[in-house]
Amino acid sequence: MANLIAPKVKQQAVSVTRKMAASLPGLREIAKARGLKVHHLGAGYPHPEVTDPRGFLQHQSDYFDYVKEQERHNDPNVLPEYLRESYSYTDTLGPQSTRETFAHVYGKDWNLTIDPERLIPTVGASGGISLACSLFERSGEPVAYITDAPTYAGFTARASLCQHATIFSVEMDAEGAIPERMRAQIKAARDQGYFVPFYYTVPDGHNPAGFSFSQARREQIVEVLREEGVLVLEDAPYLYINYAKPADRAQTFLSIDSRQTIHLFTGSKIGFPGPRVGYLYSDATIKIEGGEEVPLTTLALTESSADLLFQNPAALRGFEALLHRREEDGQYIKRDSMWPLAEDKLGVYRENRKILLDTLEAKLKDHKEHFEWTVPDGGFFSVFTFKRVAGKPAIQTDDALIEQLVKEHGIVVIPMYDFYPADARQRDPGAGMNQLRLSFCFSESQGDARRADMREAVEAFCAAAKRLVGASDDTA
Repeated sequence: MANLIAPKVKQQAVSVTRKMAASLPGLREIAKARGLKVHHLGAGYPHPEVTDPRGFLQHQSDYFDYVKEQERHNDPNVLPEYLRESYSYTDTLGPQSTRETFAHVYGKDWNLTIDPERLIPTVGASGGISLACSLFERSGEPVAYITDAPTYAGFTARASLCQHATIFSVEMDAEGAIPERMRAQIKAARDQGYFVPFYYTVPDGHNPAGFSFSQARREQIVEVLREEGVLVLEDAPYLYINYAKPADRAQTFLSIDSRQTIHLFTGSKIGFPGPRVGYLYSDATIKIEGGEEVPLTTLALTESSADLLFQNPAALRGFEALLHRREEDGQYIKRDSMWPLAEDKLGVYRENRKILLDTLEAKLKDHKEHFEWTVPDGGFFSVFTFKRVAGKPAIQTDDALIEQLVKEHGIVVIPMYDFYPADARQRDPGAGMNQLRLSFCFSESQGDARRADMREAVEAFCAAAKRLVGASDDTA
């Protein structure tokens, strides 16, 4: 067998979530062998209780029957147009009816006028990340992406695939990325010869930081990016997984300035994860070679067609069905909001979040010199920090501790250190090394059993945390 030599190809680092997923089966067996129940506080997956597809499939079937009736074909041998379209090649933009429906509903929710011709279908938000990166990597020019420290591991994994791309990360405080630091990192990247196309972030229900950016901070960030001529790549998977009161919800970056923003929507959290429905949208324009100014989405469409020439029209039409509701007279009309759909999911996540936060407070309230945790306004995560205490050995949330928690307590959690880009860990080798990401979205049970399992998992975690710092294992 011949050996292919590819000297410029290098082995990419494996993310901590991927490593955990690979090692979990073995660790689970060890825990079970020791008579331990496995407690899920690590996975960021949608809960099975909110992804039961049966009701959706019935709604979709009824909607398609309605669409067929509207076509008014009496000949049973005539293939309905919606069915032909759903199982034929479609262009890269996908079905127009789906884009028009989504533009209507999403625009109503976020006070936007969305042009359906600028909606580029993607394979979930991850596909949107890849598309945005590819768009700016194509020229071969050295590229620097600005992102948060910490940031979504999927973004760093995608950025690392390009040999001439790097990351300049920005520290955060309780309101979001620090604007002054962002401006300094943009300048540093440019001084080193990099082109800086965008700043990537998950501002709502930040993964992994476990909080949402404030309205004031978003506006400050947009002002910096306007002045510096840099876009924001807004990843919005948890936009509707929001626990704040409606009046307290911040605007999206897209709503603040659609010409400064590339917005990524995914239906994975509000709809169903399997179909991988997503959209990239922007009103930004880009000046290209020769001085011509063109819509960013025109370039993105060309880039997308080189990757996914034909979208999955059946999945997109299924999402379109979800965005319609049935009236009493049998007519289907476009929804004016996706929030009612979100409420079907939020009931479970809101309960789980409350159990997590209430149990942490009840069990650890007398030991807050050792611990703190974020209170998420959105998303699936809270970041748990072991504080540095004078005279006490520091708790290191390294791989050894993660294995210890599984083997000795059956607790599955994710360490934070690998969510920090390489440059952030160079500035601070201890970044994230005293923190864990606690997920409250997933368990293998439903209803009362889910509630009991979540409570039991958090109680087990609290007991383990107190044991690690040498605190009394009270039952308060």
